[in-house]
Amino acid sequence: MKKIISICVIIVISLFAFQSCRQGPPIRMAQQVNLDSFMGDWYVIANIPTFIEKGAHNAIESYSRRESDIIDTTFSFNKDSFTGPKKQYNPTGFVTEDSSNAEWKMQFIWPFKSEYIIVYVDPTYQYTIIGRTKRDYIWIMARKPQIKQQTLEQLIQIAVDEGYDKNLIQLVPHN
Repeated sequence: MKKIISICVIIVISLFAFQSCRQGPPIRMAQQVNLDSFMGDWYVIANIPTFIEKGAHNAIESYSRRESDIIDTTFSFNKDSFTGPKKQYNPTGFVTEDSSNAEWKMQFIWPFKSEYIIVYVDPTYQYTIIGRTKRDYIWIMARKPQIKQQTLEQLIQIAVDEGYDKNLIQLVPHN
């Protein structure tokens, strides 16, 4: 019985590990990310949501450095409405070596880590796009909860140029 349970655990771990592996053509990475400038609050303006984010309102991703390459993250939002229940998740980001600080692994549950790539960050660190090689999820974020329509369209175009389906990108409501 122990052997069967061990085999099942290995299969489940393998499935999660392969799920977070890169699949697809390479995705653009920001050339150099100044981690200190990147820290702080980012409002999720638009995304292709994960299952936990569906219906998110007032979504905010906050970063703070625990160590030179370890980032404490707080992701919070109201579920399904502006007054919906507050949800909060605290994954840990691990900046990978030789990536100009643009490639991270995000860990929600030990020992599983998911790909997290800073595709774009503007020179003033007011706008960023986070993506994945699989093009299954994307987060377009800003330092303020509202941005100009023209800026949003430019950020969405960067995502489309990287292979994302524009029709899957959803706006995240903020009040």
